[in-house]
Amino acid sequence: MQRGKSVCPSTVSRLLRKDNYSLQVNVKKESGADHPDRNRQFGYLGSLKQAFLEAGFPVISVDTKKKELIGNFKNNGQEWCQEAKRVNLHDFPQDASGRAVPYGIYDIAHNRGFVCVGDSADTPEFAVSAIALWWEQEGQARYCDARSLLILCDAGGSNGCRPRAWKQQIQQQLSDRFGLEVTVCHYPTGCSKWNPVEHRLFGPISINWSGQPLHSFETLLSCLRGTSTRTGLQVSAFLLSKVYATGQSVSKEVMQTLNLHFHEVCPRWNYTFKPRLTPTPG
Repeated sequence: MQRGKSVCPSTVSRLLRKDNYSLQVNVKKESGADHPDRNRQFGYLGSLKQAFLEAGFPVISVDTKKKELIGNFKNNGQEWCQEAKRVNLHDFPQDASGRAVPYGIYDIAHNRGFVCVGDSADTPEFAVSAIALWWEQEGQARYCDARSLLILCDAGGSNGCRPRAWKQQIQQQLSDRFGLEVTVCHYPTGCSKWNPVEHRLFGPISINWSGQPLHSFETLLSCLRGTSTRTGLQVSAFLLSKVYATGQSVSKEVMQTLNLHFHEVCPRWNYTFKPRLTPTPG
């Protein structure tokens, strides 16, 4: 090529097509190394879920949805309107009136959603408080004769398999308080997309408030309660306005007082709590 001469754009395109080049975007395909007990856990979780459903016992899928800034901020998506809504140019947290932490609970047997919206931190105490509120408001009336509960959740986060506070709160707020035998099954690491709450509840919620700026907590709760699908999904939503402290630790001594039983199959991911018998005075 002589100096000073430019290459015709059509020539460049022809050369790129010849070498099979084209503009591409990243594609999420690599999931990393699978856990050796991945398939075993999926099989055990599926059989346990089926057994609970056939017995008429409640099976719930839980997780924390993406945190949302409350204010005049852009919410991805489109809506039918005559004129586009004007929102803030930047999503600076200091311009928000709060930050919502939606914790979702999906009742698999009845296709019902229940979302507790916190305005503090996503902690194990907050997660179990949301589940306890669901049992108070809907669960115990829907399953009046059930004394066992199965919780399906991810292996990480506030309801992960590692935090001691998660286990301590389940024992205290669910098992002891309501006299429930609570079984917890975690999805293997990196498999959260198979958690039913993700596509059965969080997906329809995101579609329902698509393009709607969440100006206030009332707006967010209204969008949650207005979520429905053709298959009959209905959603209840409540605000848990309480400060949940982060970094709380649970000692080994406290863990030893829990009535906790690990399963033989993948005990790290499967365990059951039974109510503790409190001695009566005198």
